[in-house]
Amino acid sequence: MRVAVIGLAATGLATARALTARGDEVVLCDAKPESQLSPERLAEARALPGVSLWLGSSELPEGISLLIPSPGVPPTAAPILQAQARGTEIASEIELAYRLASAPILAITGTNGKTTTVAMLGAMCEAAGKETYLAGNIAEDFGKRLPLIEAATQAPKSSVIVAEVSSFQLEWVRDFRPRIAAWLNLSTDHLDRYPDLRAYGKTKARIFAAQHAGDFAVVNADDFYVSRLSDQVGRGIRIPFHGGAPQLDPALRLRPEELLVPGKYNLANAVAASSMALAFGLNPARIAEGLRGFRGVAHRMELVSEKNGVRFINNSMCTNPAAVAASLSAVSGGVVAIAGGRHKGGDIAPMVEALASQARHVVLIGEHGPLLSEALAAQGFTQTEQAGDMDDAVQRAAAQAQSGETVLLVPGFASFDMFTGFEQRGQVFREAVGNLS
Repeated sequence: MRVAVIGLAATGLATARALTARGDEVVLCDAKPESQLSPERLAEARALPGVSLWLGSSELPEGISLLIPSPGVPPTAAPILQAQARGTEIASEIELAYRLASAPILAITGTNGKTTTVAMLGAMCEAAGKETYLAGNIAEDFGKRLPLIEAATQAPKSSVIVAEVSSFQLEWVRDFRPRIAAWLNLSTDHLDRYPDLRAYGKTKARIFAAQHAGDFAVVNADDFYVSRLSDQVGRGIRIPFHGGAPQLDPALRLRPEELLVPGKYNLANAVAASSMALAFGLNPARIAEGLRGFRGVAHRMELVSEKNGVRFINNSMCTNPAAVAASLSAVSGGVVAIAGGRHKGGDIAPMVEALASQARHVVLIGEHGPLLSEALAAQGFTQTEQAGDMDDAVQRAAAQAQSGETVLLVPGFASFDMFTGFEQRGQVFREAVGNLS
């Protein structure tokens, strides 16, 4: 086949490698000209046999049998519209990964908690003695980002792949069939891409669409949209869990207070992950062992340092308003929050209410920091100040914080106004904290 792959990032290059290995001809496409692309990525692409480059154009090359867009390419992009007009098949990287994989895939989606739940489930699988591959959209700082298609080509049949799956990746799936899939929650996010919350949720529900009667669908029964939109999607056996009042399975013989990661939402993540592990047939004692040793993931309620009695916590992975309230509820004592970035659309009321009621002071950053400041002022909360960059924000927050309090990076917005991603935002926060006297 002659296949067009859009995007020269890690996933695009991994997809190109997998396709050429099976004998396909690959055209790597990017609308950016060569001068705006990473020289390292270009060199890596040019070194792949059977790969040609199509740069600086939004047109789809001729003679393409299959188009694989990167997750960041919206459905309205010119190459996708052209492929649809020509009747060309469009498939996501995770769709192709499923077709190539011999190991079972356990997949997790949701607005919040995906990375933590994937890492928890991975720890359980490893404790049970399974060779485990954490793959998909999981944060780079947790370890080397492993595209699902790369895991699919590497993982032997006896191993297991635990994948974090985003709504963007689910837009172009047809046969993608995880042995066990979980949908954790749904809240306002990505409304710069989807017309409304329902459309966003219907895309998430596609994680169950191709499941057969012997597969399992783990569903948050307390989330209205999750329970309604997943109903009758696919034929997997439904396993409901309760995210609002989470309780660990008695078979685990594990008390919630034994978890090392704080917050009720992390207990809900543990319930979802252990439900998947039990459905996969893992020994309950090994599941509990994996949970007891789990210490969390980078950029998610990560304790960076404690200086003069003030804790500094990196929660850069908090990229939507709904995650802010859950994050603040997991911190005891006074909080000086650093919040802001680029708003992705939707209602910011949950974020504003949580900051106004649970933070003593808020340092604002980024493009839509002023928007957040106005919303807080409308709630009668005026203990805010705008910072120029992350170093400035950390210095301002540290000056406000008192012994026994926490400086919490809890952006609630996307990072792309100032950083390449939430990973870089979290790393810059760490460095700024390290630079404090």
